Amino acid sequence: MSEIDMHLLREPADKLYEITDEMWLEINKESRELVDEFLDVNKQLSPKTKKTYTSALHQFFWFVREKFNDKVFYKITKRDFMKYMSYMQERGLSSSAISLRKSAISSFCNYIENVVADDISEYKNFRNFTRGMPAIAKNRVYDKIPINEEEYKLMISTLEERKDYLGLAYVATMFNVGCRRAELIQFKSEIVNYEIPEGQKYVLSHIVRGKGASIDGKSIRYMINLDALHYIKLWLENRGYEHEYIFTVKYKGKVKHISETWGNDFCMKVLSPIVKRRINPHLFKSSCITYLLEKGVDLKVVSKYVAQHNDTSTTSNFYDLRDFEEEKNKIFE
Repeated sequence: MSEIDMHLLREPADKLYEITDEMWLEINKESRELVDEFLDVNKQLSPKTKKTYTSALHQFFWFVREKFNDKVFYKITKRDFMKYMSYMQERGLSSSAISLRKSAISSFCNYIENVVADDISEYKNFRNFTRGMPAIAKNRVYDKIPINEEEYKLMISTLEERKDYLGLAYVATMFNVGCRRAELIQFKSEIVNYEIPEGQKYVLSHIVRGKGASIDGKSIRYMINLDALHYIKLWLENRGYEHEYIFTVKYKGKVKHISETWGNDFCMKVLSPIVKRRINPHLFKSSCITYLLEKGVDLKVVSKYVAQHNDTSTTSNFYDLRDFEEEKNKIFE
């Protein structure tokens, strides 16, 4: 791993404690019940957001237990929360990770202030203690360098030599389709049987749930090009079992979707050594978009049909990783 250019701009963070069910039961009963109530009544939260909020709130209340003698919630102050923010910064959490946890706690505080305070006298004067906090300084974890066509071909040829059919399907789909990993695992095996009209170079997927605020998210149909479709078929022909979904693994006789951990490990342990630099699942969507823009595909087309964005500014501001070196050089001609 020492030969791999990690492109790190700072040391990796120390992860916060994973709060087990046993640890959670050590938190005072009132706080636990309020958290459970908040998570239960917020039906608009997507499953992933609910999971994230649960983890963030459990971690926060464990910190309160350890540092502030398990205070009941209405006694927690702005000063206490500032100490929690400092604790996260000291552990090296990224600005986005801290913001995410702050958002979860703020939403919980709003629920207490706007709903619970009307029913429980102790909370009558409660105010959201996350308001008025200093802005979280933005940072970057690594240089975001897109996977280029040469690196993509190197990954594919290496995985072909190894007969890593799942890896081939994963790389080809992530690089060519522009989906997120949470959307990737929703692709069904039936896709390989869809009819392709003469002259068309892709198949349109069934509807998958995309990123969105509500529990239903955003309904998306992705264009899966012939290259990705080829490797998907190759994987299905060689995986040795039938299943409704494409991106699955069989372990101890049970078939399940590939997990985020699988994707992280595959990128770090398999793909990174192939191209000799840091690769992670988040890099593929930007790489797909950047590759198409570099080929000359119009931004509006890429934004609407590949990135699945309602606004081209989202595509250009967050996913277009072109360096524009030729254009910049012309400035001083």
